[in-house]
Amino acid sequence: MAFQHDEYQIVYASDDGYAEVLGVSLTSLFENNQDATNIQVTILDSGISSTNHERIEEICRKYDRPLPRWVKAVDIEKRLSISVNIDRGSLSQYARIFISDVYDNDIDRVLYLDCDTLIVSSIANLWNLSMQGNIVAALKDAFSEMYRQNINLQKRDIMFNSGVMLIDLNQWRKQQVEKSVLEFILSKNGKVQQGDQGALNAVLSKKTKVLNPQYNLVSIFFDLTYEQLKKYRRPVDFYTEAEIETAKSNPVIIHFTSSFYNRRPWFQESDHVKANQWLTYRKMGPWGNEFVLPDTRGGIKKIIYGIYHRIPRGISLTIAGVLQAYVRPMKYKITGR
Repeated sequence: MAFQHDEYQIVYASDDGYAEVLGVSLTSLFENNQDATNIQVTILDSGISSTNHERIEEICRKYDRPLPRWVKAVDIEKRLSISVNIDRGSLSQYARIFISDVYDNDIDRVLYLDCDTLIVSSIANLWNLSMQGNIVAALKDAFSEMYRQNINLQKRDIMFNSGVMLIDLNQWRKQQVEKSVLEFILSKNGKVQQGDQGALNAVLSKKTKVLNPQYNLVSIFFDLTYEQLKKYRRPVDFYTEAEIETAKSNPVIIHFTSSFYNRRPWFQESDHVKANQWLTYRKMGPWGNEFVLPDTRGGIKKIIYGIYHRIPRGISLTIAGVLQAYVRPMKYKITGR
């Protein structure tokens, strides 16, 4: 039986560095869900400036939507008194672990979205999805068996991408997910592979409903063919090629995940296949007349990007595949970073 509720509870987590990216995601959400008149947005705020607060609220006014509920994000390092690993993004992503503290008990479902998502169609079917007793619904992520070992999972357990998560808050509370995740982070002394996503996977792998990839079309689906994806990532029990191609032809949420093989749309000279679509929504909002940022990735990432685009793709993917599927998780197992 499908879930039905009139009010969409959407939650983002951001610091000031991602505020513009959040604003573009919010613009796309409102633009493509104009029939969903009751969308309540909560932002877990890790230091967003007053200027960007106002700009984000300007987007809500433009679409005649309630202003977002601003909630000061929990600082995970202060809460646990340890340093924690940040795989990608920023420390603000850990704030979603404390999501049950943000909502009253009468709110039983929320949709968490990463800032770097673009909502290009109605989220009604996603929002009303039957969870079938699971705590979260999420995309199966393309990781090899060795990654599972580092977060205490079995070889064929689900690993999911936490950038789009439909969350059953009743089950989240009942099964004390926050407590379990924090205990796992402490057990690893903060050195969790993939940061908060790794910790969430460790706790929720067996309590995850697998989403249709149309609800979280990550960058790798656009940048690589299916065979290249398998060669590079060595995924376990992954989607079929037909499932991914069908999802790409019926997208709901595009997720601009970072990688060595493309520049994301908010950087100059982006080569992401969906960059122009992201820029179209940017132009609709308060950042539309400003220049996009220069590429701020670190030197080693720029070097890898340059090498990848200068040697034959077959060779580069073979090398990258070995590093991604075997060397990287082995290094993490040994060094914790």
